[in-house]
Amino acid sequence: MCRLDFSSIKKPNGIELAPAERSQAAEIARLIIRAMTEECCAYFYGEGHNIEEFHSVLTGLVEREDTQYSYKNTIVAVDEREKKVVGIAVSYDGGKLRELREAFMREAEKAFGFTDRIPDETEAGELYLDSLAVLAEYQHRGIATALLRATAVKGTAMGLPAVGLLVDCGNPKAERLYTAVGFRYVNDNIWGGHPMKHLQMEV
Repeated sequence: MCRLDFSSIKKPNGIELAPAERSQAAEIARLIIRAMTEECCAYFYGEGHNIEEFHSVLTGLVEREDTQYSYKNTIVAVDEREKKVVGIAVSYDGGKLRELREAFMREAEKAFGFTDRIPDETEAGELYLDSLAVLAEYQHRGIATALLRATAVKGTAMGLPAVGLLVDCGNPKAERLYTAVGFRYVNDNIWGGHPMKHLQMEV
């Protein structure tokens, strides 16, 4: 991850924003699952497998440097007192989606026999916010908003003109959060078998 300065971002007391570390991989993977929803995760692991197996595969992907879910692509919100990851924002150059997704596809096929083709949810010209999540007990404190603003800082530092994301059409609460920060509707998409909206924010 490029050198980032989050000092100007308003954060809740006791919460720090920072680039992730490899040692936080298991915590990050749990939050990616939260962002995906267990239903979407089940689309990938299928019958005969479970969420813990998926978490194990995902943790391995977070630990690597060449995957979409790499800790290198992740900003974490950390409770300074508890020393735990309470929120994540995983983002990467949309133009690198296919090469970054190769590892996920290989591991999903090896572990679960998943071979479906996944439509591209992003493209060149945006920093794609793949996963945003905050632990339930830390919600409604402004952490998600802080992570969104940190992602915009990252987009600017990388020289990308916009941040893009997908939001589930059945999640108007999340969509309100994104539009309040400055995201706007671009087009429709499908991910994990769910209808989605593609939103973008200029940075």
